[in-house]
Amino acid sequence: MWITVDRDKFYSAIQQVQHAVNSRTPIPILTGILLTVDENQLILSGSNSDISIQTRIPRVEEKKGDEEEPKEWLVVHRPGKLVLPGRYAGEIIRRLDGDEITIECFPNHTMKIVSGKAEFVLNGMDPDEYPELPSFDWPQEGGFELPGHLLKKLIQQTVFAVAETQSRPILTGVCWEIIDGQLVLTATNSHRLARRTAAFGHALPVIEQAVIPGKSLHELLKLVDDEDTVRIAFTQNQMVVRTNQLLYTSRRLEGFYPDTSRIIPQTAKTHVRISKRMLHDAVDRAFLFAREIKNNVVKCSIQDETTLVISADMPSVGQVTETVPIYAADGELSHIAFNARYMLEALRAIDSEDVDLLITGPMSPFILRPEGDDSLIQLILPVRTN
Repeated sequence: MWITVDRDKFYSAIQQVQHAVNSRTPIPILTGILLTVDENQLILSGSNSDISIQTRIPRVEEKKGDEEEPKEWLVVHRPGKLVLPGRYAGEIIRRLDGDEITIECFPNHTMKIVSGKAEFVLNGMDPDEYPELPSFDWPQEGGFELPGHLLKKLIQQTVFAVAETQSRPILTGVCWEIIDGQLVLTATNSHRLARRTAAFGHALPVIEQAVIPGKSLHELLKLVDDEDTVRIAFTQNQMVVRTNQLLYTSRRLEGFYPDTSRIIPQTAKTHVRISKRMLHDAVDRAFLFAREIKNNVVKCSIQDETTLVISADMPSVGQVTETVPIYAADGELSHIAFNARYMLEALRAIDSEDVDLLITGPMSPFILRPEGDDSLIQLILPVRTN
């Protein structure tokens, strides 16, 4: 293999792929980055036990509209493959000051990297030992497309609610399903739940409980651009995400996700509408005291149809009380206590200016949602207080 490649483009691709490279893996070949070159493109690949990432650099940038001649990213002198040491790849490329980089691999798997006046010689590994990964033209069927900004929003509004411990491994992932023709993402740690539903206006393939690790989805967020058109498909044990320049796969968690629909209240005894920003800021101020208390307890009291009171009490320090105006109210007066961190994270996941707070009882799950919109449900279990 022998190529000359644009330095900035190559460094950007290295940074993406390194999200899947683990220097501590017991499999030596996976500590490296696989470079595969043909006459038209360079594909960089990284893989670990959870995810694989492939990104490609075309020989010539795709021409858009009436732009001038497209930029040439890559010159292929000799096609082939090599495994670039992952530990040094990014650091070397970042320090090079030339506009282009020339990489040449020799039969003993050593390689020479030249840019400007700098020259590195590195020991590589046999690329034939690298595990086979899906190709960019797979899968062609059985998936669905959505805009990159929507995919990122779906994940951002749910992934924070996954379990942080391995006591129930299945809850460390987000469950993807197609229910009544709509895509539904659900995450829960048994004390809170985030559920996002999205309709696409066209038929979607059947998906039955594809549970994807939260850590894998956090990595995916870093890789997808808002402007991308994203294609998603699920195999028996993987999730496959593809854009024009990126191919991402994640393992699916084994096991059955609990039926969370049973814990979502269908009616509410109290329904109030309130400013999201005001509620968030009041809870955030109360959190100054609550974060020192077990379960970060903040209390919420609906005293009348116009006033909601947020309070926290830390005996060794003091207490805080703040009133928040209610825009609309219906039902009974209510009092609940909740984990302030859960409430803040739920509010940050909601885009609307106003939110609906639906309360069923002091010890029953309550719901936060965007104003008049049940496509996003943030459910929190109250905390028992003395």
